[in-house]
Amino acid sequence: MSFARKIMVTGGAGFIGSHVVRLFVNKYPDYLIVNADALTYAGNLENLKDIELAANYRFERADITDAGRIEQLFAEYDFDAVIHLAAESHVDRSIIDPLAFVKTNVLGTATLLNISRKYWSKTPDGMTGKRFYHVSTDEVYGSLGDEGFFTEETSYDPRSPYSASKASSDHLVMAWYHTYGLPVVMSNCSNNYGSYHFPEKLIPLMINNIKNNKSLPVYGKGENVRDWLFVDDHARAIDVIFHEGKTGDKYNVGGFNEWKNIDLVHLLCKIMDKQLGRPQGTSAKLITYVKDRPGHDMRYAIDATKLNKELGWKPSLQFEEGLEKTVEWYLANEDWVKHVTSGDYQHYYEAQYVKR
Repeated sequence: MSFARKIMVTGGAGFIGSHVVRLFVNKYPDYLIVNADALTYAGNLENLKDIELAANYRFERADITDAGRIEQLFAEYDFDAVIHLAAESHVDRSIIDPLAFVKTNVLGTATLLNISRKYWSKTPDGMTGKRFYHVSTDEVYGSLGDEGFFTEETSYDPRSPYSASKASSDHLVMAWYHTYGLPVVMSNCSNNYGSYHFPEKLIPLMINNIKNNKSLPVYGKGENVRDWLFVDDHARAIDVIFHEGKTGDKYNVGGFNEWKNIDLVHLLCKIMDKQLGRPQGTSAKLITYVKDRPGHDMRYAIDATKLNKELGWKPSLQFEEGLEKTVEWYLANEDWVKHVTSGDYQHYYEAQYVKR
């Protein structure tokens, strides 16, 4: 079967990556989507069980820092595009083990860029029709005060090993564009929420803890502000930027939806009490305040006007609606949550793929 496009999606078994893979596999049956993922703790093939047998989907276990493996995949599939989502992404983990973030986010991105350049420069059409799409974060911009927004022109000011490693990867992407003419495009997105989110992150952690009557740890006084975006809306943004974004340009993706952490936790408590049939106020009693983490940015807020005006994208859901859908999904998928929290999902690869 011939395909109109052959795209490698790195980190496609992760939270955001799995939503992107699913969207592209279902929306573009004439595209071959190759999910390249190292299957670390955050990569879970159970996220993609519904499309794993699709004719236009392939999974390849691969570490983006392994140049030999990446070169092997380029030779086998003849990719004309890369959508790069693979990354270490949890700030708390980056404080404990910063070099792991430097290796994956910096060295891994450089490896992908260099192999893409080398491979595409040798093809008959050169860089024509090729695209390297780098998905990044709003955390590279640092921290805002009470007013203002991050725009595409905001100077970088990362404050954690995680955000510094992502800022470094962003700079590498633009360096390969300016130096080698690699056809790149980039986006920087605000916090995502939705189904298949690893439960160490704020929203799924709180949902799981509320369900199990465990304490709800909130950093500091809970006054840190984040802009939240439903993950399906982020996947739609990646779709439109991949197809219509201007080469060499970057786009901020945000939900126009700022919430203090403590207000978000109280809203989750309210929704959970309703869906679990508990008296209102029950879950809020589980809130505890813990010592703030080092370098904790106070406020993120994305201005996604450029993406809206130039490419016509905007969020599809109001936050409370999206949060209710998210809670419903976690309560209806207890087996997935149990597998993730127990680590059983990490055996899924061996059970499903090694035997093939």
